[in-house]
Amino acid sequence: MEKIGLVRTRDGRSFLVPFILITSLFFLWGVAHSILDVLNKHFQDTMEITRTRSALIQAVVYGGYFVMALPAGRLIRRFGYRTGVLTGLVLYGIGALLFIPGGRIQSFEFFLLALFVIGCGLTCLETASNPYVTVLGEPEGSERRINLAQSFNGLGWICGPLIGGFFLFAGDGDVATPYAVLGTVVLLIAVVFSRVKLPEIGQEAEKKEAETGKSGTSLWKTASFTMGLLSLFLYVAAQTGINSFFINYATENAGVTAQTASVWLSFGGMGLFMLGRMGGSWLMRFVKGEKVLAACAAGGLICMAAVIFLPGSIGWYFLLLCFLCESIMFPTIFSLSLRHVDKKTKQASSYLIMSIVGGAIAPMWMGFIADHISMATGFIVPLVCFVEILWFATQYKKL
Repeated sequence: MEKIGLVRTRDGRSFLVPFILITSLFFLWGVAHSILDVLNKHFQDTMEITRTRSALIQAVVYGGYFVMALPAGRLIRRFGYRTGVLTGLVLYGIGALLFIPGGRIQSFEFFLLALFVIGCGLTCLETASNPYVTVLGEPEGSERRINLAQSFNGLGWICGPLIGGFFLFAGDGDVATPYAVLGTVVLLIAVVFSRVKLPEIGQEAEKKEAETGKSGTSLWKTASFTMGLLSLFLYVAAQTGINSFFINYATENAGVTAQTASVWLSFGGMGLFMLGRMGGSWLMRFVKGEKVLAACAAGGLICMAAVIFLPGSIGWYFLLLCFLCESIMFPTIFSLSLRHVDKKTKQASSYLIMSIVGGAIAPMWMGFIADHISMATGFIVPLVCFVEILWFATQYKKL
């Protein structure tokens, strides 16, 4: 494959500054998502709720993606990427600060409300940031750019369990402090973004298309987009399910304490996750994204089979290894899905972000299976998801 500039177009235009600013946001929502995996186990213990009920934590956050994705897309198409980013940061910050009264009330339902607000904010951030990164340079480099940006998302995934484990398992179960700090930081970053101007890439072309009434091929007739949409739905389902019950699997099958498991999740699982994204960004300079995706999906299948049929230390090691296989899946599927949508990037992105609602469904199914059969058996849900992702990757050229 031809080596091209990462954030520079062939006519010499550089997008390095907006790329750096937007990439910082990937870290923020990585923290927001990964701390949920610790929160899940914490509420099981402190509020004495079942694994099925604790899965509502993921359900409300990812449900926010389903509710907010289309409004966020309309907002961004009308007012631009920066407005989408600012809206997302404000909602994220407010939702995090709601944990302060939530810590006093100690109501599971109130915490769910706060998490739903955070989920709506994250929707706006991802609807704006993911497609924006793909267009900050030449189209051939879109998979590399989004994988590099998502590497910092991986850094956020490392910090989340570490922070959550320290406050919730090592300390006195203080759930308000980490969210209060997070909310304050997010709102300060919103102030920074309110003072900078982001270039609106492709805005002119989209306006011209709207004025002429020419919309080209329907999104729903673009096979690479529709199957990518399904694959993204299933990937987020698999990732969220694996993350949500990592600590449960470790404590029930590998004899590891919850606090130790949270550290392993942070440095082990999420460390591999981040390294995989950085390595994937480099590898895609030479290997097509769909081929790397196929290899990772096959690896994910093998890991899940080991988790299910070899519960114990061996299964746990394969569960850790699965994070490396997962690493490049979201950004690569996202980028491949957008590759042939012409000038409908913002509209297509709204639907792709909406598919993140898959994260609300898988933990519920896995929790139900765990409560009625076993935790190890629950991982059959992500296994099935990886089967479809492998098919998408191998058939992408035909699509």
